[in-house]
Amino acid sequence: MMMQKVKPHGLEKLNLEPSLEPSLEPSLDSDFFSQEILNKIKTDISQAWPESLNLNDRDIDNDFLVREIKKLLKIKDAVLISHYYVDPALQALSEQTEGLVGDSLQMAKFGKSHAAKNLIICGVRFMGETAKILSPEKNVFVPTLKAECSLDLSCPSDLFKKFKAANPDRTAVVYVNTSAEIKALADWCVTSSNALQIIQYLSDQGEKLIFGPDKYLGAYLKKETRADMLLWQGFCVVHEEFKSAGLRSLKQAYPEAAILVHPESPEDVLEMANCVGSTAKLLEASKKLDNPVFIVATENGIFYKMQQASPHKKFISAPTGGRGATCRSCAHCPWMGMNNLKNLYECLLAIPDNSSNFNTLEALTQPYEIKIPEEIIQKAALSLNRMIHFSQ
Repeated sequence: MMMQKVKPHGLEKLNLEPSLEPSLEPSLDSDFFSQEILNKIKTDISQAWPESLNLNDRDIDNDFLVREIKKLLKIKDAVLISHYYVDPALQALSEQTEGLVGDSLQMAKFGKSHAAKNLIICGVRFMGETAKILSPEKNVFVPTLKAECSLDLSCPSDLFKKFKAANPDRTAVVYVNTSAEIKALADWCVTSSNALQIIQYLSDQGEKLIFGPDKYLGAYLKKETRADMLLWQGFCVVHEEFKSAGLRSLKQAYPEAAILVHPESPEDVLEMANCVGSTAKLLEASKKLDNPVFIVATENGIFYKMQQASPHKKFISAPTGGRGATCRSCAHCPWMGMNNLKNLYECLLAIPDNSSNFNTLEALTQPYEIKIPEEIIQKAALSLNRMIHFSQ
């Protein structure tokens, strides 16, 4: 049965301007973050919202699509790997077909270990790229190559390369939410689940660092580890929107609630948290803590797994605007929302089966297949594998 898609409220009043104004700190990195980057993010996000809401696809037979997708996954020797933030229908389908629902690194590692030759990544583009870097011998597809990430978009490789060149004495550490080109420029890659440990290790070794692209995650890491670290000024459009004033009022309305916050959020929101951590850590906290109510400051797609694990508990999106408990939060990534049953079905149809010549059908797979130059794969694999080996 089709799960009801979680729709953001109040989109008719959505105003992107305030949330995308930069709050640049007076530091060396400021010169590399420009209004042009902000304009690119604004353009892409405005184009993503209509497709994210599936405004033109309301008459689709979802039961038919689910049945056909299950058949095609077997025929095409493919496995479905979904991020916590995509439509609950896709998460459920991953579970039903022995795929995976997880964070970006879990997704890539699962794809590497799985026997299927075709990996279907429901998430955003950089997640497909990460899977391809770790499994270059496999074919990696996404339901739409238009599903971007504001953190990725906020860190163009040409500008980050200049940032790195301007600080040659510093080790370059990048968040996994970046393009293959950025990972290829980095010395280390980190996720929200291992960033504290890696940054602390490097700092203890006496290394000076540059970190990108998330300024909020970077500030959190810098505060916790006291590392000598220059920050790129990127941000996640979902997490930057969470507001501490509204969160305080919501906490007053639900005094029994625990507050779970992803470290991509602003510092004043982090300070109110009962738990700060990766998506997986927040999910685990929602299981272990005894609170009957949870206010969650991350993308609301995670509610599918939280409610699945704790059906007796109540989960509320942290406020992103308005005042008090009446705030109606978006807490929704439009690019994650671009993944749906229809384009997943179309993606699978385009993949050649075992009897087909893959090269002759490249035109069919072009809108869905992740392609990365071999040189970039080899360089990007160094920073990713360094992280993986550290965390083992």
